[in-house]
Amino acid sequence: MFKKLAISTALSLALIPAAVVAAGGGEQHIEDFDFSFEGPFGVYDQNQLQRGLHVYTDLCAACHGLKYVPLRTLADEGGPELPMDQVRAYAENIDVFDPELDDYRSATPVDHFPANDGVGAPDLSVMAKARAGFHGPYGLGINQMFKGMGGPEYIASILTGYTGHEKEEAGTTLYENTAFPGGWIAMQPPIEDESIDFMDGHANDLHHIAEDVSAFLMWTAEPKMMARKQVGFIGVLMLAILSVLLYLTNKRIWAPLKGKKIKQS
Repeated sequence: MFKKLAISTALSLALIPAAVVAAGGGEQHIEDFDFSFEGPFGVYDQNQLQRGLHVYTDLCAACHGLKYVPLRTLADEGGPELPMDQVRAYAENIDVFDPELDDYRSATPVDHFPANDGVGAPDLSVMAKARAGFHGPYGLGINQMFKGMGGPEYIASILTGYTGHEKEEAGTTLYENTAFPGGWIAMQPPIEDESIDFMDGHANDLHHIAEDVSAFLMWTAEPKMMARKQVGFIGVLMLAILSVLLYLTNKRIWAPLKGKKIKQS
């Protein structure tokens, strides 16, 4: 019975990704990018996050919002770490609706990035987290666990996966994309080579721009990732020390009886 259950479970897990691929109409190709924050000791690259903010502001914000991200967090340690005066200046260029004024006003650091879903585009606040388990068995995030592939790779692969082919269905133009489920996406290519000039002189080809904005979106979804890693490392270290102490204590307690035969009455 248990053997049959094991076989059926294995078959079901194997069939799930195939069903997803079949339903989409084509196999996804997700590239494995090398992000600095991957692994148990990885950290966010401050300069990369700042470049990603630049890309989001210039190329993504017109259609996508970050409504769950407070502007003040741009100055937080472990994030882009912008000086507070730059955060204020950045916020002043954003208009937010104030219910008390019943009108729009310039944002302040205590406000959030505005929502921008009027065109039906998804909010990007937690996109990298939502796509973390895109590989299978479906929903389990096996590739993320063993290969470090997760939401940022999915986003970067979408941005770099356009082939240049188009088609029209029901009055909507679709663009071929090797990373999108089904192979066709309604979003036109948002970035291209040299579409952004970075002040630090960093490479601005399509691959690097996609990588930078994907890292920034990972930070918006997991701003406390570094703190969680630190707490986890301390927890593992404490458990290791406790295990050693318990072993030594157990050995000391039973030392007088070791090697002695217990007399039976």
